[in-house]
Amino acid sequence: MQIYLLKNIQVVNEGKIVVSDVLLKNGRIEKMAPAITLEPDVIEIDGSGKYLLPGVIDDQVHFREPGLTHKATIYTESKAAVAGGVTSFMEMPNTQPPAFTMDLLEEKYKIAEHTSLANYSFYIGVNNINADDALQANAVKDKVCGIKMFMGSSTGNLLVDNPEVLQKNFFRKRNVDCHSLRR
Repeated sequence: MQIYLLKNIQVVNEGKIVVSDVLLKNGRIEKMAPAITLEPDVIEIDGSGKYLLPGVIDDQVHFREPGLTHKATIYTESKAAVAGGVTSFMEMPNTQPPAFTMDLLEEKYKIAEHTSLANYSFYIGVNNINADDALQANAVKDKVCGIKMFMGSSTGNLLVDNPEVLQKNFFRKRNVDCHSLRR
C-alpha cells in the first residue's frame, strides 16, 4: 500500500483549523505534525489551500443486502457514502431475510469485509419471536452496534407489538458494573 504525505494542509478538528503535515500509512493517519520530513517511497501531495475534514459517521443506513441487491449492495452504497464524506456506517436489519440472528449478521459482516469501502457495523433486529437471539448481542458488543426494535408500523416481520417481548427487552435484569458508568 502506498504511503502519502499531505504537506501544509488545513486540518479541521474540534472547532479549530491548523496547518499541518499529515502522514498516511495503510489507509490511516499515522502522524500529524507542523513539519514531517519526507521518507523514501512516500508520495507527497501539496495540500496548500485545501482542507482535511473529519469523516462522518452515519448511524442509520439501509443498504438492502442481502436479498434486495437489485436496489443496492453494501459495495454500491458504501461507495456513495465515501464519496459524500461518510467514513463509517451502521446498517439497519431490514434486509431479506431480516438480520434477526447472529448467524445472519455474520453473513452481512462477511459481505462487508470483502466489499465495503467504509468502516461498518450492523444492527440486529428484534421481532415478536427472537428476543432471546437479539439479547445475545450483548455478549458480542464488538460485533453489533445496537439492537433495532420497530414498535410502530414497519415493513416485513420487524414489528414488535407483544408486551411480553417489550418487557423482556426493556426491563430484563442487567449486570452492570457501576464503577464504569460516567455521569
